[in-house]
This record gives sequence, structure tokens and C-alpha cells, in this order.
Amino acid sequence: MSTVQPTFTFRSIALPALVPSLLFATGEGSVIPVIPAIASNLGATLAVAGFIAGMTMVGQLVGDIPSGWVVGKIGERRAMIYAAVLAILAVVVCMIATTPLLFGTGIFFLGLAGAVFALARHAFMTSFVPVEYRARALSTLGGTFRLGWFIGPFLGAAVIALSGTSQAVFWIQGICAVSIIVLLLIVADPTEKLMKPDAGEQLVTAEAHGLFTTIYTFRGLLVRIGSGVALVGALRASRTVILPLWAVSLGLNEANTALIVGIGGALDFALFYASGQIMDRFGRLWSVVPCMVGMGICLLILAFTHNLPGAVTWFIVLTIALGVSNGVGSGIVMTLGADLAPKDAPAPFLGAFRFTGDLGTAAAPLLISLIVAIVSLPLAVGAMGLLGFAGAGILMRYIPRYVPRKLVR
Repeated sequence: MSTVQPTFTFRSIALPALVPSLLFATGEGSVIPVIPAIASNLGATLAVAGFIAGMTMVGQLVGDIPSGWVVGKIGERRAMIYAAVLAILAVVVCMIATTPLLFGTGIFFLGLAGAVFALARHAFMTSFVPVEYRARALSTLGGTFRLGWFIGPFLGAAVIALSGTSQAVFWIQGICAVSIIVLLLIVADPTEKLMKPDAGEQLVTAEAHGLFTTIYTFRGLLVRIGSGVALVGALRASRTVILPLWAVSLGLNEANTALIVGIGGALDFALFYASGQIMDRFGRLWSVVPCMVGMGICLLILAFTHNLPGAVTWFIVLTIALGVSNGVGSGIVMTLGADLAPKDAPAPFLGAFRFTGDLGTAAAPLLISLIVAIVSLPLAVGAMGLLGFAGAGILMRYIPRYVPRKLVR
């Protein structure tokens, strides 16, 4: 390890990790805001369109289980390449889909590819980045992902405007995936120079091994703080589903929807560093509670604006406010996981903690679709808003119990 630390620079992770992450996030960001609209154009009801939009989160949850084994088996760089190939195949399915079922299948595999890619780049950072740089590197990685989500919707809006068809946004995802493959094939793998090039692979393999046993071992903590973290994931996932669905219900076209969502994403991206400052200077609660309460208030207000004369204006304002609220909590889940993980064997716990959070991420779109199918979209939005307050209350109660006092404040 001593041979690596003196030569480490952030430039050394740009091409093998940061640029591929930016490309993958840009592709996702271009596609996700228009998924409900495309599903609706294929004949899906509003509830089914919401369900299809949630398939990205379901695919990610399912992918969490085998992706650690995949990365451990074939290595970080090859796993990222194969994930990009899977994304291309998913894009092809989405572009040729003529039924909601086939389209939803393609979206599911996009989520699956995203899970493998995310874990592979996590392993790469663990392998290559020295411990003293790791927090800054992961924070930069998180900011790169949010930058992609900021750029993607604007690119999507431009492509829709030029092509006249919303399914053309999948070309962006496809081009980004091809670019990732080319980049990773031509750029030298810096982990080959390490004394222990498999460190990241060992970490993610350990995270995946005995996942459900670890969940049982830490069941008390995961039921308490984990349920709050699951609600954080649920609120964030609901935002990515509710906003495009709301736009469809208001009759907004896909290009305008992408632009509005992109503006919210810009503010979300702008606050990722401020969130870290808040957590370090004032404590974890000062980040997560305003995040959850803010999103809860925004969703509750949105639920009552659908039939107002200025419904579109309300939608734009609340989309921006949701972006600000979410941005205040940037990185909170990873930070809490690091705070709570046992020092002697953190990997299995981190795998269980992430899986618990992803349960909420995957469940939220399904809950929204169910409520929309049975009652209405505004009621589904209001219900998610109430869950925001519930999550804030749970975390206010249990973070001080489990997280070291100096980190809570």
C-alpha cells in the first residue's frame, strides 16, 4: 500500500471511475423522468405507468443480492463493462417495446444493470483509493452521480424536441453505455498496480455473503434505524416516480417534464457538498430531519394542488423545493452506515444496511401504484408525504441511541 499512497491523485480515478459514473448517471437521468409518459403512450393506465417507473428500483433491489458475487468473481472493471452491456440490451428492449409489459421488462433490466455497476465502482474505489482520501473520493463520486442526473433530463428534453418522439431518449442511455465500454477498454486499470488488487472485490463479496444472516444478527438496529433509512429511500424513490406521473396527469409533454425535473435536479446536485458540511459541523440529525420534513411538506402541499388554476406553477415550485430538500440530505444513508458499522467487520453490515434501505426504495413505487389504482394519485402523494414525517420521527428517536453522541449533536 505504501507504494500507492504517494502517487494517488484524484485525476487517477477520473477516467476509470468518475467519468463512467457520470456517463451512466446521465443516461439514467435522461430516461427516468419520461418513463411514465412512454408507458402511458403504450397504453398503460396511470397506476401501471407508476409501477413500470418503479421497476428501476425493483431491479436495483434484486441486483443487490448477486452483484457482490459477480464483482468478486470477475473483478471491478469487467463487472462495469458487463453492466454497460446489459444496459444496452435493456435499451434495445425499451426502444422496440410495443406493450407496457415488454417496456417494463426493459426498465427492470436497466435497474439490474445499475445495481451491478454501482457495486463495481464501489469496489474499485475501495481497492484503489487510500483510506485517508476515501471519504472525499466517495463524496466526489456522489456528486458526479448527481451531476449526471442534472445533465440527463436537459439532454433528454433536447432529444425529444429534435426527434419528436419520447422513446428517442434511450439513444442517450445507449450512447453513454457504449462510451463506458470503450473508455474502460482503452484506459489502463490502475488497480493492477496495487499490492492487493482484490481489496474491493473482497469487500463487496463480504457484503453479499450471509446477507440475510447479517440482517437477523442486527435485526434490532435495522428495525429501528433501518426502518427510518428505508423511509428515506422510499421518499427519494417516490420523488422520481411521482413527479413524472404528476406531469402526465397534468397533460405536460415529455420535453417540458424533463426540463422541470432537471431544474429540481440542479439544486439537488448543488447542495451535495453543503450536506456534508452540515453533517460534519452540526451533526447527522441536522441533515436528515430537514430533508425528510421538507420532502414531506412538499408532497403534502402537492397533493392538494392538482385541480387548482395554477396547478402547473405549483408543480414547478414544489419540484424545485423537493430538489432542495433532498439535496440537504445528500449522503446521509452512506454516512449513517459508516457510523453504525462494526469496526472489525464492516462489510456484511454495510451490505445489510444498504439492502434495508433499498427495500424502501423498491417498495415506494409499488405502494404509489397500488394507491393510484385503488383511489387516486393525489392521495398517493399525500400518503408519501406523511411517511416523510414518520421517517423523521423514527430517526430523531433512534439516531441518538445508536450513533456516537459527538456525531449526533
